[in-house]
Amino acid sequence: MHSDASNADRRESPAFLTTHWTVVLEAARPGAEASDAFAQLYQDYWYPLYAYVRRRGHTPEEAEDITQGFFARVLEKHSLASIQRDGGKFRSFLLAGLVNFLANEWDRTQAQKRGGGQKTIPLEVENGEARYVHEPADQVTPESLFERHWAFTLLEHVTQRLQTECVREGKSAFFNDVRVHLQGDRQGPSHADVATRHGMSEGSVKVAVHRLRQRYGRLLREEIARTVSRPDEVDAELRYLIGVVGR
Repeated sequence: MHSDASNADRRESPAFLTTHWTVVLEAARPGAEASDAFAQLYQDYWYPLYAYVRRRGHTPEEAEDITQGFFARVLEKHSLASIQRDGGKFRSFLLAGLVNFLANEWDRTQAQKRGGGQKTIPLEVENGEARYVHEPADQVTPESLFERHWAFTLLEHVTQRLQTECVREGKSAFFNDVRVHLQGDRQGPSHADVATRHGMSEGSVKVAVHRLRQRYGRLLREEIARTVSRPDEVDAELRYLIGVVGR
């Protein structure tokens, strides 16, 4: 019998986290309904795909329909038959699947929609166009735009997980004061100011921020592990994500 400590270690290990692949494949089982986890994936990554479609030249209305139709298609079992998880990255699967959907299925699904046969996913998403109008009007490619929003969505997940932990420990106000320093940003309140606000020494603040950064790094690796097929891909994907954010 495993000890409680061993069970806790298993729960914290990235190897035992539910991956995005698992969520999609489970949702696509015969008779399965879209799970809460799939709904979260849909809401999280709807905008990166919407932005990609808009940058490809489609109208806002078309981009909404295409993105919605693509996710509905993902839920159909036969659309997942050719998924190759070995060496695969979930972001690559989503983008390649969308490209294929645009090339081969968009016209047909539009015809089905006009005929009343289009399957929909009854989930609320934000107004994508309200965000898209603030995108840079430069020559960023659709692929680069998708990857940038993919990266920032993933980083936001990590920040939210860390914030939840701090709230649980009664450190919500402290986290809000130092969150800008998690990735080395020197903007925001100084360590000395934070120390004054929270009745701490400046040295104690620096130690606490260092520990939060370490925890942030571990959570980031866990989150990335959910998007790749094998543990040995995590380091490469982490380097790629850092490169995308730094562009």
